[in-house]
Amino acid sequence: MLTALAYTMIVVFMFLIMTKRLPALVALIVVPIAFGLIGGFGASLGPMMLDGIRSLAPTGVMLMFAILYFGIMIDAGLFDPIVRLILKLVQGDPMKIVVGTAALAMFISLDGDGATTYMITVSAMLPLYLRLGMSRLVMACVIMLAGGVMNILPWGGPTARAATALGVDVSDIFVPMILPMAVTAAWVLFVAWVLGMRERKRLGVVSLPAPARVHRTPAAPVLQPAFGELALAADLHGASGQFTPHAAAGARDGSVHAFGGARIEPGQGGATAAGSGSGSGSGAGAGFGGGAEPPVGVSSPETARPKLIWVNFALTASLLVLLVLGALPLPVLFMIFFAIAITVNYPGLDAQKARIEAHAPNVLPVVSLIFAAGIFVGILQGTKMVDAIALSVIAAVPDALGPYLAIVTGLLSIPFTFFISNDAFYFGVVPVLAKAAEVYGISAAEIGRASVIGQPVHLLSPLVASTYLLVGMCKVEFGDHQRFTLIWSASASLVMLVASVIFGVVPLSGTLP
Repeated sequence: MLTALAYTMIVVFMFLIMTKRLPALVALIVVPIAFGLIGGFGASLGPMMLDGIRSLAPTGVMLMFAILYFGIMIDAGLFDPIVRLILKLVQGDPMKIVVGTAALAMFISLDGDGATTYMITVSAMLPLYLRLGMSRLVMACVIMLAGGVMNILPWGGPTARAATALGVDVSDIFVPMILPMAVTAAWVLFVAWVLGMRERKRLGVVSLPAPARVHRTPAAPVLQPAFGELALAADLHGASGQFTPHAAAGARDGSVHAFGGARIEPGQGGATAAGSGSGSGSGAGAGFGGGAEPPVGVSSPETARPKLIWVNFALTASLLVLLVLGALPLPVLFMIFFAIAITVNYPGLDAQKARIEAHAPNVLPVVSLIFAAGIFVGILQGTKMVDAIALSVIAAVPDALGPYLAIVTGLLSIPFTFFISNDAFYFGVVPVLAKAAEVYGISAAEIGRASVIGQPVHLLSPLVASTYLLVGMCKVEFGDHQRFTLIWSASASLVMLVASVIFGVVPLSGTLP
């Protein structure tokens, strides 16, 4: 009964958000409460929900101050040189931009923190996607795929959990997985190339103008990345992240076209790309409230602090080093560094208030989702639904598959790290599978390696807090992101499993007792 209730709750939740019957924020609250009442847990739901909120409170605090910190860095212009370099390298080619997004996300993911990866990568790349009219679902997809591969790093979390639960050394799990990780990383780059080629076919290679003159623009109530106000070359449809290119921005017969509906004022030697700016709302200006000349900007002249760029770089580098070393809890680290950053860059009280108010609209949706997820997690764990799911998984494995428990573990990690938390899977399911596999000569370390294979799919789970940050910054719907990314995430996990078997990291079968 409890098992059926648990699976039904998850299916209903996924159905409601993927069909857009309810927003994720409401579904995370309403669905678990409804099923908790159906299961007869009404009297104890309050403490369960509070326990869940408490468990995610540090994550909520960390994300709030992380958004504020990187928002300050973006306002101050820390990422402007990166975006200028990227603009120079990609030359308006959507394929290069998508592949570059994946590569950048992999590099930043070396710190092991998903939230940091999402904030830095989206801040650097979102302006280019907006400028060329590219799909933001593609950006969210490749960033998450890259993060899913690098999440297996020992300091990323899952590998350490598996090692702790199985009583083996972390290096026994991670080091042999380096080659399968490299193969999967190559697969992610290939997926990025495929998606990039689709975008190139849809949009063409857009000719970017020479260095542009900076225009002042009014502050918008969104997280402002560097080049955040670059002219759009397409119209955005809904929250799906899909753009329809303007006539002058798309490629016809493989040729290259410049932007329409906007005037770029180039520097020396640059050419001007001019459009009619008819004011019909269909040109680039429509994305900025109309007007024939939408602004082109780097960081706002009012907030940019070019003289402090090296100070901000040193501050951010110190934060990342301390983050990797685990010197302090993440919420505390971001709180301290946010306080330092806003004081150094904007010492006046009014300026500090203005910066906090500017980024408050970014903080609220993400943090509210985190605390709503606390209700979902609290009821799932407090009612023992998560234990029922774990037991059902173990019971579903027939004895005939005993010699293949390493492969079974890898395959099970794909759906069940999606449906239940990493803690529930690694501390509840994996040790039982390892004990059963021991009879067939399969070591605990081999089961541990197989258990981390599902991480690319795990990041799509509604139980992963940082995913709400990614979809929030990309301004796409959670359900749209899941539908678009799921097939690619599953393919990455399967590629990792096959590579692990080929390299002998995960045995194809054990020996009969």
